[in-house]
Amino acid sequence: MSLLMLNNVSKSFGERVLFENVSFNIENNTKMGFIGTNGVGKTTLFRTILDEEDYTGDIVKSSDLRIGVMEQTPPSSESLTAYDYTLEVFSRFFEIEKEMEVIRLTLEKGEGDTTRLINRQEALNTEYIRNDGLTFRNRTRSMLLGLGFLESELYLPMNALSGGQKTRLSLARTLLSEANFMLLDEPTNHLDIESVRFLEDFLRNCNKAFIVISHDRYFLDKVTNMTIELESRKVTCFTGSYSTYLEKKEQVRKAAERKYENTMAEIKRIEGIIEQQKRWNRERNIRTAEHKQKSIDRLEETLEKPEEDTSKIKFRFVPERKSGNDVLKVMGLSKSYGDKHLFHDVNFEIKRGERVFLLGPNGCGKSTLYKMIKGTVETPENSVLFGTNVDCAYYDQDRSDIQGGKDVESELWDVYPKMDRTQIRSALAAFLFRGEDVFKMTDTLSGGEKARISLLEIMLTGANFLLLDEPTNHLDIRSKEALEDAIANFEGTVFIISHDRYLINKMADKILAFENGTVNSYNMNYDDYVNKIEANRVLDTPKEEKTKKEPNDYQKQKKLQSDRRKLEGRIKRTEEAIEVCEAEIEKLNEEINSAGSDYEKITELSALLSQKEKEQENLMQEWENLNMELEEL
Repeated sequence: MSLLMLNNVSKSFGERVLFENVSFNIENNTKMGFIGTNGVGKTTLFRTILDEEDYTGDIVKSSDLRIGVMEQTPPSSESLTAYDYTLEVFSRFFEIEKEMEVIRLTLEKGEGDTTRLINRQEALNTEYIRNDGLTFRNRTRSMLLGLGFLESELYLPMNALSGGQKTRLSLARTLLSEANFMLLDEPTNHLDIESVRFLEDFLRNCNKAFIVISHDRYFLDKVTNMTIELESRKVTCFTGSYSTYLEKKEQVRKAAERKYENTMAEIKRIEGIIEQQKRWNRERNIRTAEHKQKSIDRLEETLEKPEEDTSKIKFRFVPERKSGNDVLKVMGLSKSYGDKHLFHDVNFEIKRGERVFLLGPNGCGKSTLYKMIKGTVETPENSVLFGTNVDCAYYDQDRSDIQGGKDVESELWDVYPKMDRTQIRSALAAFLFRGEDVFKMTDTLSGGEKARISLLEIMLTGANFLLLDEPTNHLDIRSKEALEDAIANFEGTVFIISHDRYLINKMADKILAFENGTVNSYNMNYDDYVNKIEANRVLDTPKEEKTKKEPNDYQKQKKLQSDRRKLEGRIKRTEEAIEVCEAEIEKLNEEINSAGSDYEKITELSALLSQKEKEQENLMQEWENLNMELEEL
């Protein structure tokens, strides 16, 4: 069933067209990823769907549509806790509980219309159970814990929470709401890998439709079955996840390129004919030339030059010298702050040419380890050793050393004055600063654009060992792809702290993972690492524990819902069978009454009647048992 349909929707701010002729359809099972560069208008399209922006075109909404959207600024309150704020989404259950309590007290006092009160009580109880009222508190707690809250943080007042925590609360409320269609704008922000995996599991299994804006490509692959891209004011729809979109977009690009080349070849051929006709310079030849020129004009009217294939833009980031085979050795490294132990006995090696990724949940000590390697946090002697001819360059995610008052080209040229203009422009193009972008003033750059310049400056240092702390933060998908290309063409060694699973999966030779207070090494990509960890968990679980292990609240709730649906289905089928049986019994009685003195027929019909009555009795008993099971659930 269609929940929402956009037909030729356009939005402008003055003379600036943000998007035009946007058309797509949202159905019950639509799980749509929405991609596009930062600032292209994705959030504005969300606001347009919510009728918060003027637009032209048509937006048709089903009468059954219930939209859920994350609040941008959750309230601050000394009295309202994080848990209570999230529970507010279930206000209907609180109303039912309050009314049922009033009815219970009224009945105990023997007041009011007893029959009416009992009927109302039963109706409320049925609504409460059918809509999962029995579990909403447990579901809320499970959701918050799954999104990364600690048990102690559930009862903190709202004004004590960080901005990231409040964003996660808004996400939890949206996911738990009765909405059947959700608008999710960067929901994985402020989540570590484990919390993102929890969110993926929820979105894959929920029966809600949604559009999700995200730059997390691994996440999009896990949860979406449709992809839309907003680019050059147009929205293009693709069936399938992000990786499928990439394949289909490349096919579309190649088809457009072939069409453009064929059209240009045809124009060139006709121009040759025109030139020949003009040389002959007869009246008939001139008319022919004019006719052929009209053909060219028609072809040029429909001619669209395909976008440049960015994969062809390469710039080699070459170290000034080659390091030894041993690049970094960490031995017995530990770190504590007072009574808090971050990690202990960390040992690993990095060899020349490796792309190594450091993984771990928020707060485990990744950035501290990075600073110890960098030398900004003190370490014991000989615990961090660099190899021969190792030249390091460091990228911190909070870099702020880009000066204002100059354009992008000048910023890079001032740092690397020995490069010529062609080299400067080529390097900038590799990091998506092309055409007029190179003249943007650094004061006006977005966080993502500043991050790209900082990363480019790091890549150009000539260092042979790059240490990058969360380099894809603030980057949109195209910028991430540019960084991947740069790393892929870098001839040195790379050590990266990252939560970007797509980047890790694509680039990693080795994974260093924080586990149980230390660091373990895995020579594999992210998918293989996850599979190995899951396999180890199964092997490490004692057999008796496997049989006794209790599912978590979310799993219990899913099983409860499944069991209830199955029982309701069996009850419905049993009721239908009883109705059929009753109709057959009634028909047999009519046939017996009309049989007259045909005793042979009466005997035969009576035997069938007895059989049907027994069948009816069994069905009624089954119906009672099933309803008792449903009440127990």
